[in-house]
Order: sequence, then C-alpha cells, then structure tokens
Amino acid sequence: MIPTTGRYSMEYNTSMITLPQSAKFIIDTLKTAGFEAFAVGGSVRDLLMGLETLGWDFTTNATPEQILELFPDSFYDNQFGTVGVKIREPASAKASAGEAEVTDIYEITTYRSEEGYKDHRHPDKISWGKTIDEDLARRDFTINAIAFDGKALVDPYNGQKDIKEKLIRAVRDPDERFAEDALRMLRAVRFAASFGFTIEEHTTHAVKNHASELINISAERIRDEFFKILIAPHAADAVLVLKNLGLLHFILPELEVAFATPQKSPLRHHIYDVGTHSVMAMKHCPSDDPIVRLATLIHDLGKVKTFRQDATGLITFYNHEVVSARIAKDVAKRMRLSRKDTETLYTLVRWHQFSVDERQTDSALRRFIRRVGVERLSKILALRIGDRLGGGATETSWRLELYKQRLVEVQKQPFTVTDLNVDGHDVMKILGVSPSPAIGKALDTLFAQVEAGTLPNEREALLKHLEELKGN
Repeated sequence: MIPTTGRYSMEYNTSMITLPQSAKFIIDTLKTAGFEAFAVGGSVRDLLMGLETLGWDFTTNATPEQILELFPDSFYDNQFGTVGVKIREPASAKASAGEAEVTDIYEITTYRSEEGYKDHRHPDKISWGKTIDEDLARRDFTINAIAFDGKALVDPYNGQKDIKEKLIRAVRDPDERFAEDALRMLRAVRFAASFGFTIEEHTTHAVKNHASELINISAERIRDEFFKILIAPHAADAVLVLKNLGLLHFILPELEVAFATPQKSPLRHHIYDVGTHSVMAMKHCPSDDPIVRLATLIHDLGKVKTFRQDATGLITFYNHEVVSARIAKDVAKRMRLSRKDTETLYTLVRWHQFSVDERQTDSALRRFIRRVGVERLSKILALRIGDRLGGGATETSWRLELYKQRLVEVQKQPFTVTDLNVDGHDVMKILGVSPSPAIGKALDTLFAQVEAGTLPNEREALLKHLEELKGN
C-alpha cells in the first residue's frame, strides 16, 4: 500500500487512474530496461482532473542516448535532455517505422536540475539529475509537479491537494520561480483561467513583485500565452487578474488606462467604463478565435482619446472606431501578428460600428460586405454580439436578426462586374467592338443598374439591354 504522507501523499485513489496503452508502453519499456520512468507535468494533472490530455510528457533517469537505444523510432535535437518518441497506432513493442501512421509525439526528458536564468527565461546551466525529486523541484507550479509511474503518485509539493482546493501555487519559493522564468507569471494566470482556479496568496505577491520582468520575454511568447488566456473558459476574470497583478501594463497598456474612462451619461445605454465594457464584451463574444476575441477586447479603446463631455453631462466618442483601428495596428505590430491576422484585427475594429438599421439599402449592405470581406462576416457579427451584451443590452434584437438575414440574401446578388451573367465577349459581339475601354464601360453600365435593382442579373435581360445600348 502506498503511504498517505510524505512525497507519496495520496489525495487520489490510483486504482481509479488509468494510463492509455501508449503511455504505459513508454513507462514499461524504460522500467524493463532497469530505469525509473514517470508520466509527469500537465499530462498527470489533466489525468487527475479528469480532463483530456493533449500531450504526454515523461521523465526518467535514463540519459538521452539510452532512451534513443530503447526507442528506435525517436529523435533528439536539443540541449534539454528531451527525446521525442513517435507514437504509431497500434502502439506496441512490435510496432516499427512504416507499419503504422504516426499519431503523436511523446516527449521523454532525463531528470535534470537547472541553474542561472540571466535572460529570465532559459537556464544557463543544465545538469542531469539522479532522482525524480530533483526533477520535480525545478517545475513551475505544484499542480504540474506530480509524477505517476502507473502505480504510485510522487507528489512532494502537495499538488493533489492544490488541485482539490483549486489553487495555483508556485513550487517552493515563488520569487525564485518567477525570477528564473518570467513567462511563468502568465502561465499562472492561464492555468487559473483554464481551470477556474485562484492564484495562491504568496504566489500572487511574487507575481506583483516580478511583473516588470515580463519585458525580458519575447513578444511572440507573451502573445502565445495571452491568446491562450483569451480563449480560456474564464478569460474575462483572467484579464482583470492581469490588471490587478500589474501584468496587463506590459501586454495591453491601452486597455489598462481605459478603466478610467467613463461611458454612463444621459442618452447612453452603457453601464460600465470603457475598460470594464471591453472585458465584458470579450466575455460574451461567442467566437473562440483569439483574433476575434482580441478585436472585441480592444474595439473601443479609441474612446480614451476621443472622450468628450459637455455641460449637460452628455458623453461622446466621435470617430472612436478610427482611433481604435490605429490602436489595433499598434497592438498587431507589438504582438508581431501575421499580415493576415493584422488585417483581420484592423478590419474588425475599424468597421465594428456598423448600423443595423432595417432601412438600409442593398447597396449599403454590399458596401459593408466589401469592406469587411465575406470571410469575416461571422467574425464581426460575433464582435457585435459581444459588444451588445458587454454594454448591458439583451442577447439579440429583431433588427440584428433581420440584418443577418439580409446579409445572407444580398450575397446572392452580384458583387462585382465579374458576377454578371454576361461578359466582354458578349459585349464585343453585340456592340461590334474590338477589345477596348468601351467593353468595360458597357459592363459597368450594366452592373450599376443590376446593383440598383433596376435590371435583373439574368442573361436574356442583360443581352437585351446591350442591344438597347447599341441603338443609342
């Protein structure tokens, strides 16, 4: 029986924890060869929480060279002692390269200890360790410092207890953990946002002490962690936690200052300040696309610079969407977004202030679609829904529903000259002209009437109208 105290502290009945066959194969292979082997980190945490494990990590006292010998279908190309093992289906001792398709890559890392973190991200020196305890001591949070060999749980920092109490707690000294790797501060918030956990008091205090060290982390790494936070189940709470911990200042300073800009005034429906509204809008945004959620979070930040309040107390934000779009470009550059993501972010923010007036013409709707792009319509509608709910409005309105229906219908109509049911060859044949600007002029004339609704986009009607143009 496993002891119930000490490093084998038992909060869970291990008989209820089952490793998948492929993970068991990794551990059994190493153990049969005389080595220690454990599943470790997030894979064990997720297993204990009953969550789907997206990737399996293992640790062992075997060296990378010894691991490579045991798993011929593996590779090693890093300085951290991590060997990648290709998992094929079915996973078995008899499986070999070419017999089955690779379905996953499992990582096996040699026990190690780490020293010195001059760049606040990577260790200056890595040494192979001899025990699982040495390896677990270098990990970030207690819930990630649990190892399982298929029979026993090794949990020297009471990670199981913190899982049950829903706490994010740094391993050993939190000041040391964050001084080693400043990105861990964002990971703490991300885990809290993903699982609905609270960050433990001493860990919280340490984050506040080390928040400024986030400047040592690359924009790409910060962006990746921040995007994971934005799509987490408790993203809105997490953004507020980032603000309270002093981290938001180094990620979205434009949002941090927005909490001081009020919106509530006569004739305005808003019930929150700009910052709180932005967070609430993102909370209610139905999209799980991080770019859409980021756009929703920053769509009104131009209001900080366009804020005006007259003698009656009326607050206005004229052209705030234009200023917000400029901010979106700055954010995209700072986060080093791709050209495509930058264009999407800018477009969603720039045109979020669209009207859903039922009196709009089809031409106006087509202009809106051209500005936004057909592929982004669902994205900007998701932003609009978040914007409405984040301002205290009802979930939907008959105008918005009608608008969505009309967007579908208007797309069935021609958008450009190329959508006409006649082409340049028809123009040359009927008008008797050779290739020249006259062809484009005739097609533009047809398209203008089709777009205005005075001429149907039907081939016979278009050809007939060309005949009439010929007569003129």
